[in-house]
Amino acid sequence: MRKPILAGNWKMHKTVAEALVFISELSKLIDGAGNAEVVVCPPFTALYPAKELTKGAIKLGAQNMHWEKQGAFTGEVSPLMLKEAGCEYVIIGHSERRQFFAETDASVNNKLKAAFAYDLTPIMCVGETLAEREAGDTETVVEGQVKQGLSGLTAKQVAAMVIAYEPIWAIGTGRTASSDDANAVCAFIRRTITTLFGSGCSEAVRIQYGGSVKPENISELMGKSDIDGALVGGASLEPGTFAKIVKY
Repeated sequence: MRKPILAGNWKMHKTVAEALVFISELSKLIDGAGNAEVVVCPPFTALYPAKELTKGAIKLGAQNMHWEKQGAFTGEVSPLMLKEAGCEYVIIGHSERRQFFAETDASVNNKLKAAFAYDLTPIMCVGETLAEREAGDTETVVEGQVKQGLSGLTAKQVAAMVIAYEPIWAIGTGRTASSDDANAVCAFIRRTITTLFGSGCSEAVRIQYGGSVKPENISELMGKSDIDGALVGGASLEPGTFAKIVKY
C-alpha cells in the first residue's frame, strides 16, 4: 500500500522567521493526522533553521540542488549541503526550473543520481504545456521526460522516489486538470514505469498531482486510483489551508 505524500513547495516565499512560525503552527494543526507523509520545501535560507521543527510529523525538503558535491558553481547548493541541513526530500525538474533556468532532462537525470548518492529522496516533476496538451502530445511529452529523467537508475531507486505530474498550464493559474484527466496521466506514468522497470517498481513508486491543488479539490484527487499525493504550491503558504489539504 503506497503511503500518500503531500508536499508544500513554497517557491520564493517566506523569510526564516516566517518559515519557523509556519512550521510551528502547521505542526499543531495536523497533530494526529498520520494517514499521510507531510513535507515542506522552504527556500534554501530557511532549511537549516527549520531542521529542529521538522523532526516529527513534518519532513524537510529542498526545492532544487546541483548535482556536484562541491565546486565552482556560484549560487548553487549541493546535495551534501542539503543533507547536512536536514533535508530528506528534494524537488527536481520543476517546470519553473526548466522554463526560467534552462534545466533539461539531462540535468534532471544528473540531479536524480546525485540525490540517491546522498540519500535524498527526489520528487521529479514532469508535465506538458497548454500548447502541447491542445496538440494531443501530453503522453509523448511526459513519456520522454520520464524516460530521460530516469535513465540509468535502478528499479529499486525508482520505486523509492516520488514523481509529480504537474501540467504546466495548471501551475499557479487557478486552472486544475479534472481528477479523471490527472489520474489518467498518473496511470500512464505508472504504465511507463512498468515498461521500463517492471510492475513491482511501478506499484511501489508514488505519483503526485500538482497544479492549483486546494482544500476544495484534494479529496476528489486523492480518491483516484493512481494519485498518491499532491505537490502543492500557493495553497501551501498558509498553515490553515495546507492543514486542510493534509487532513483531506
